[in-house]
Amino acid sequence: MRLPLPRPRSLAGQLFAMQVVLMAAVVAGCAVFAYVTDRAQAEETARRQSQATASAVADSPSVVAAARSADPSAVLQPYAEALRGHAGVTFVVIMAPDGTRWTHPEPAQIGRTYLGHIDRAVRGETFSETHLGVLGPSVRTVAPVFDHGRVVALVSAGITIEKISEQMREQVTALFGMAGAALALGGAGTYVINARLRRHTKGMNATELSRLHDYHEAALHAVREGLVMLDGQRRIALINDGARELLGLGPDAVGRPAAELGLPAPLTGALLSSEPRVDELHLTDERVLVVNTRPVVGGERRGTVVTLRDRTELQALSGELDSERGFTEALRSQAHEAANRLHTVVSLIELGRVEEAVGFATAELELAQALTDRVVSAVGEPVLAALLLGKAAQANERGVELVLTETSRIDDGVLPVSLPSRDLVTILGNLVDNAVEAAGGTPSARVTVTALARDGELLLQVGDSGPGVRPEDRAAVLDRGWSTRGPGRGLGLALVHQAVTRASGTLTLAGSPLGGAEFTARLPLRRAAAARTAAEVGA
Repeated sequence: MRLPLPRPRSLAGQLFAMQVVLMAAVVAGCAVFAYVTDRAQAEETARRQSQATASAVADSPSVVAAARSADPSAVLQPYAEALRGHAGVTFVVIMAPDGTRWTHPEPAQIGRTYLGHIDRAVRGETFSETHLGVLGPSVRTVAPVFDHGRVVALVSAGITIEKISEQMREQVTALFGMAGAALALGGAGTYVINARLRRHTKGMNATELSRLHDYHEAALHAVREGLVMLDGQRRIALINDGARELLGLGPDAVGRPAAELGLPAPLTGALLSSEPRVDELHLTDERVLVVNTRPVVGGERRGTVVTLRDRTELQALSGELDSERGFTEALRSQAHEAANRLHTVVSLIELGRVEEAVGFATAELELAQALTDRVVSAVGEPVLAALLLGKAAQANERGVELVLTETSRIDDGVLPVSLPSRDLVTILGNLVDNAVEAAGGTPSARVTVTALARDGELLLQVGDSGPGVRPEDRAAVLDRGWSTRGPGRGLGLALVHQAVTRASGTLTLAGSPLGGAEFTARLPLRRAAAARTAAEVGA
């Protein structure tokens, strides 16, 4: 049976172990350094203390006087012992120039030879050394006692290494106590910090975090939908390639406030909203976007997650489907009208009124053919011609007369490839639909259409006899959602404005001579002569 491998320690745990080891190493290093430094300082302090004591004794007149006496020990032993206690040294030994001790902390050593070097002191020099004596190793200073320039005695004052070590042990105990307290305090602080880090990293280790980051990057760039993350200050914290393309942003978008991206006001408002948005349609200059937003809240507002889906193609296909549906309805209406007229003609013939039947049929044929001939002769672009014929049938069924003005003229082949038929259907189809809807139910309901290609410009103008647009609403009429027909409407004019902008054209609103509104779209015709020449050469 294979035992499961232990799970690697989390990133927070690894950092905690590293920090504790590092802190322990630093504290131990500081403690050792402090110990070595303190020991050196202690020995230097002992040397200075012994030197000061020896020099003070050597300069004492009582010592000089005792050295002249017949029994120096009797006078100097009590003096040396008293001085030893007050000066804080281990011993004060006063001796003859030949090294015979006159004083010693151990009386049995009086009269014996001093253990140490005295040659330099005999020559009149004060010096310090570390030497092994009766009391053990000690730091000592030997100083000469002068009497009228002659060395009459020697003084040795010292502190044993054992006494220095005892002092050091007390200091080291306090030092390691402080080091332990510092280590414990640092460890506790490190634990608190790493506990917070563990919560933020969800207990994952470095490998798991690296793998998660790789998956995150791969997913971020793989999805075609747009993803934008805003921080608490409404600045872009993260954006994927899809969102850059959908919003038309450059590589410097990260860190910029959402309000300064140059996006349409409704879309900017959705990004900055503190409330979630679900499947809202928003338009940019070139795209129709489905926007979803959700605030990131964790005790405080931390940001917003925004997803974007491109609905441009779907919206265009939906528009084409609506046009096809309109054509179908137009054909149905024409078939219905044709059937009614045919029944009328048949009934007149059955009643024996042949001349009236012929006159009725001829009048209806001339009326229908006149409209068809007018549209076909004026508009050579087949898509626009078919669209106008279908819209005319729809308008007629709703009791609205659709009229193509006398000035209309678009020859076949005038419109460039850069102006797709889909955009023409979007522009003219929506304008006519809105005009027919506005004119419906009004006296002398009428819609006029002007389609003219001249001087490098395509003019599409639609006017109606409806109630028109109030002056205070004209600034908002092209915004998404504006409509006088209730909620769920108002996308058509926004799509028209988008298509016109995409073609580098202009869309204006004015009053119509019929009494309603009149929309005018002007689109530049940018025919590429080089492309035409290439096509002719290829032919």
